[in-house]
Amino acid sequence: MNLGFYMPTKVIVGKDCVRENSYVFQIGKKALIVTGKKSAKLSGALDDVKNALEKNNIEYVIFDKVMSNPTVECVYDGAETAMEEEVDFVIAIGGGSPMDSAKAIALLAVSDIERKNLFDGNIGNKALPMIHIPTTAGTGSEVTPYAILTNHEKQTKKSIASPCLFPTYALLDAKYTKNLGLATTVNTAIDSLSHSVEGMMSKRANIMADVIAKEAVKIIASTFDDLISGELTEDDREKLLYASMLGGVVISQTKTTAVHAMGYSLTYFKNIDHGRANGLLLGEFTKYIERNDRDRVKEILSCMNLDSAEEFKNILAKILGDKEKFEKEELELYAEIAQNAGGTLNSMFVPSRDEILQIYVESLM
Repeated sequence: MNLGFYMPTKVIVGKDCVRENSYVFQIGKKALIVTGKKSAKLSGALDDVKNALEKNNIEYVIFDKVMSNPTVECVYDGAETAMEEEVDFVIAIGGGSPMDSAKAIALLAVSDIERKNLFDGNIGNKALPMIHIPTTAGTGSEVTPYAILTNHEKQTKKSIASPCLFPTYALLDAKYTKNLGLATTVNTAIDSLSHSVEGMMSKRANIMADVIAKEAVKIIASTFDDLISGELTEDDREKLLYASMLGGVVISQTKTTAVHAMGYSLTYFKNIDHGRANGLLLGEFTKYIERNDRDRVKEILSCMNLDSAEEFKNILAKILGDKEKFEKEELELYAEIAQNAGGTLNSMFVPSRDEILQIYVESLM
């Protein structure tokens, strides 16, 4: 057996874990807190972080300009703030957008990388240390070495990746997710599910990642009925946050597949939430893999007590509700963009341009 598994982030899970583990903030003397405009405050996470920093006499400055689907311009702006304020570590509070932005900011604050070279794969291996505190249960970014940014030049979202982008600590408290609206809860849960399912359909799938992925899929599947009804309990939210972190661990080893590559166009051109975009495509892509490797898909489906990828697709449709409208010409453009994307090429079976188009058509029309 040949196996490599690297997961340097220390994860702490539990109610009030930020307040009760304030020692973790002693990794520097001055922090840049990276957030969006509202979620960190509304969730209570920002107040808890401020209290922890003040308890340790650590200075901080807040960068709260992160938008959904953050841009290259945003992270360079954040890095400029980090350098001007002479911070020596970064704290991310929020969903995938603040966490991914924080990683890029931590990188750019200590690295001289021109904007035109940010996605060329040569970003080095140096970044400020980070603490990540998720307020949604979907991206798992708190335990991955990736930052996903909007790349207008390529009309899609692109990833930067390096081991230096692994956060030092991840603090998970489900109370920060309790006030999320149903749509956000559903979309992030499906994003999390997609990570673990895709991890098992990746060229880089391995026995350890599979064990973690199966556990995450089982946990999320146990909440399907509540996601459909919209009546989520505190226990559901704890399960979903934990499963989201597990999904992040999975893709930190396996990366994602064509589902993400194809979903980026739905987000870029139609402003469809990332997790929802994945969910709209995941069932049909699973059917594509099932046609090529029935046993592999059977392993995945057994974690959800399902018998076929078609049944999986139908459950996703119930959870996600009515689909958006698309024209065939739009889908043809998306297929062109996705066919040579890294995620597509990372699939255990790489779909052709025509197969990608067919997945789009069967999923969305």
